[in-house]
Amino acid sequence: MSVTFAVTVGILMGIAFGFFLEKSRVFEPGIIVGQMQLRSFIMLKVFLTAVATGAVVLAVLNGLGLVSLHLKPALYAADIVGGLLLGVGIALAGACPGTTLAQIGVGYRDAIFTLLGGLAGAVAFSYLQPWLSGTVFAAGDGKLSFADLAGIPYWQGALGLAVVLAVVLVGLERWRPWRSEIGANADGDLGAPPAEGIARPVPGKPQLRVHG
Repeated sequence: MSVTFAVTVGILMGIAFGFFLEKSRVFEPGIIVGQMQLRSFIMLKVFLTAVATGAVVLAVLNGLGLVSLHLKPALYAADIVGGLLLGVGIALAGACPGTTLAQIGVGYRDAIFTLLGGLAGAVAFSYLQPWLSGTVFAAGDGKLSFADLAGIPYWQGALGLAVVLAVVLVGLERWRPWRSEIGANADGDLGAPPAEGIARPVPGKPQLRVHG
């Protein structure tokens, strides 16, 4: 694969990702905070749909021998600590690594600080990596997958996961239809702010609301 082809594919995939991210509205801070408060499930539906779709595509390509998989090692302590840091950061910032640039693009000023925080975290990680390698990165079972634990081919495990996620998505949609989570207004505003004292940000406007 040439560098030009790889870069072109990457650009096209990035455009597609950004398009669907914007259309699903998952980049909006109100949607993200609402999900973290278990008040809105739009973000979860979109993520589970993406995982299920990716599982089917990888299952087909892997079953045909067209792709090889490179699994990340299972590092339990690192997964727990990293998950907690990521979750707290998402809840406080109303953004995640995949949505920050989209928020900056549409004018959410606070997203700039989220981006700077991510860069600062990357620098801090580079300095702390020697210490982390002997602590949180030390506990794990290597490169494992559910398919390995079940003793089945990867494509079977991936298709099984996709079926389970599809059932979960159908249940979520029946329980919380997307129309009930999006306001009836033409601009699709959320039916209510995420929580008392938290306003849905408006690009270019101050985002702090103080209640007496």
